[in-house]
This record gives sequence, structure tokens and C-alpha cells, in this order.
Amino acid sequence: MPVIVTAIFAVTYLGMALGRLPGLRIDRTGIAVVGAVAVVGAGALSQRQALEAIDGDTLIVLFAMMVVSAQFGAAGAYEALARRIVAVGQRPTLLLAGVVIAAGGLSTVLANDVVVFAMTPLLCSGLLGQGRDPRPFLIALATASNAGSAAMPIGNPQNILIARSGDLDFLAFVEACAPPALIALLIVFTTVRLVWHAHFTVPAVDRPDVARGDQVPLDRWQTGKGTVAVVAVVAVFLSPVEPALGTLCVAAVLLLSRRLASRDMLAAVDWHLLLLFAGLFVVTAAMTATGLSAAALGALEGLVGDLTALPVLAPALLLLSNLVGNVPAVILLLELLPGLGPETLHALAVLSTFAGNFLLLGSLANLIVAERAAQYGVRVGFASFAYAGVPIALSSMAVAMLWFG
Repeated sequence: MPVIVTAIFAVTYLGMALGRLPGLRIDRTGIAVVGAVAVVGAGALSQRQALEAIDGDTLIVLFAMMVVSAQFGAAGAYEALARRIVAVGQRPTLLLAGVVIAAGGLSTVLANDVVVFAMTPLLCSGLLGQGRDPRPFLIALATASNAGSAAMPIGNPQNILIARSGDLDFLAFVEACAPPALIALLIVFTTVRLVWHAHFTVPAVDRPDVARGDQVPLDRWQTGKGTVAVVAVVAVFLSPVEPALGTLCVAAVLLLSRRLASRDMLAAVDWHLLLLFAGLFVVTAAMTATGLSAAALGALEGLVGDLTALPVLAPALLLLSNLVGNVPAVILLLELLPGLGPETLHALAVLSTFAGNFLLLGSLANLIVAERAAQYGVRVGFASFAYAGVPIALSSMAVAMLWFG
């Protein structure tokens, strides 16, 4: 049985790294689901054990945050913000600053994956209409959304998971993680401006031949509801109320609308990401149950010392996050290194998020930007992303290590 589970685990995480399995039309979510079914079918875990391995509270909080973010999308708030940013196209440095501030700011309180999903096509169409190359601004969108999301425990999926696993205090998390996140946003702006400097001297040229798409008008009432929902979510985390129940209640209230169809709101939820989480929870739990991972960690600790020490943890996160993605990397490390203290968990949240900026494969937000941009004929390739992403990630992680050290 340990051999079978190890093989399933290896194939699952290889699929996370490749994004597919050769010869099959299956993506990361499908691989995680098949891996979970395989370990249960092989008898490594019972159905009850598999269900118990899934952190339901984390998935509920993540679902609720996606509904809150969908409220802003349905209200046209993302479109209105993107139009305002693109409107300063004659001043590209100011435009870049707007992208970084908007992406970083929104991602502190909303799921960063949903933010970039909504804003990427809007930036593409607007910038192409000005005759500009959207790539530096799209890379800034992805990296700033990652950097900003590190500031709060509700900013991205891995932070939600880390905060839930350690029952971390909301304000203590913000106090520990927000300062390096703010510095990382400055690093994003400075790096993109320097690396892509030639693109900031090109004047905007109106191109009426570029399709702008239908503009969704801003609904101020629905945007206000979304803002109140964000405040309510933060209040839930600051109160004694169970976060999963409290955030779910906020999402449920948003679904009670006379104007926005609940079907449309729920369609904006990233069900694939929730399934990815569930599948990886089961696969990693099965691997832990074999005892092999504990033995491997013991041997590794004998070679490199304390695995939670920053000089060891940071490069491990950089490697894992850019092989399998930062969400699977965090799920794996939390399963293999249980009982981490608040200080280590804060560092894990920030470093894993910053590591996701290194390569295009580092985070789901990066991949979403690349896939959405491709629909507009804009190719954000591996090399073009790494051109700015590598210095952004390394500089940000160095700042974080100094901060937490």
C-alpha cells in the first residue's frame, strides 16, 4: 500500500507541475480529483477518512469570499475601475501605478484570482485600443495581486488555509504580513517600470479598429452592497463568531437579490479551485498516513537542520511554488509540518505568496492572466513573465526574510 500511495502522490504532484498528464486532456483540478479517488479506491483511506481529510471550513471561507468578489464583478465595479485606469493612457507611468494600486488593494480583501480574472480582459481591450503593448501592465496586474494578497488572511487561497490551520488572529496576521506586502507592491512598480522601460516612452495611439466590447455600467447600489459585505467579513474575523459560518452568512445575504441572479453569482465561483483543494487534501493525507513522508522529513532535517528556519523554508517554498504552484505547495507543507507556530505561519503565508511571482507557473493568478490575455491575442509567455517576475520575487522574499528574521 505505501508503494501504491507514493506512486499516486508522485503522479498527482507531477501533474500539478506540468499542468496536465501527457496524452490526456486533463488539467490540474482533474488530476487532483482522480488522485483522491485513486487513494480511496486503493484502500489507503476509507471514504470517511477522505471526507475528514478535507478542511471544509477553509473551503467554505474561500467559497464565501468568491461570492463577495462576484458581487463586485456583477455590479460592474471592476470594469469601472479598469476604465478609469486605462483613461490615463497618455501617462503610462501613472497608468502602471494605477494597476499596481488597484490590483494590490483589491487583493487584500478579495480573492486575488477573481480580481485578475475580471480585470485582465478589460486592460487588454483598453490598452490595445491605445496601441500599447499590454504585457508589462498585465504582469504588473498578476504580481501586484499576489503581493497585495499577502497582507491579509482573506487575500488568497493559501492565506485562508494557513490562517484556518493555525487559528491565527486576524489583526496579528495583518500586523505581521501587511508591511512586507506594501514594500512588495513598491518593488512590483519599480521593477516593471525599469525592466519594461522602453514601453513607457511610446505615446498612446487611438485604434478604433480594436473591439472594446460591451461596457457594463456601474451599479452603485450593488457596489455598495459588496463594500458592506467586505466590512462584514472583516467584522466576522474580528469577532468570536466561527469564520466559516459568519462568512457563509454574508455570502447567503448577497445571494438574496432582486437584481442579480443567484445563478450568475454562483457561476463566478471558481469551483475548479475548490475541487483542486479537496483533491489535494485527500492525496496528501493518504501520503502522510503511510509514514514515509515523516521519515523523509526526518532524513532531510538531519541534512539541512530546522526545516522551519527561514534560510531553509524560503528556498523550499521558492522551489515548490514554481514546480507545483503555491497553493499545492502550502497544502503539502501544512500536512507534512503540523503544529507550526504563528510566527512561522505568518512567514509561510508571505513567502509562499511572494514565491508565486517568480515564474508564470508560480500561482493561479499568473496563469489566469496569461490564459485570459491569450483570448485577446496577447501572449504573456514564460520568458516575458520571468523577465520581471524573477527580480520581483527574489527582492520581495529578501525583504520578507529580513522582516521576519
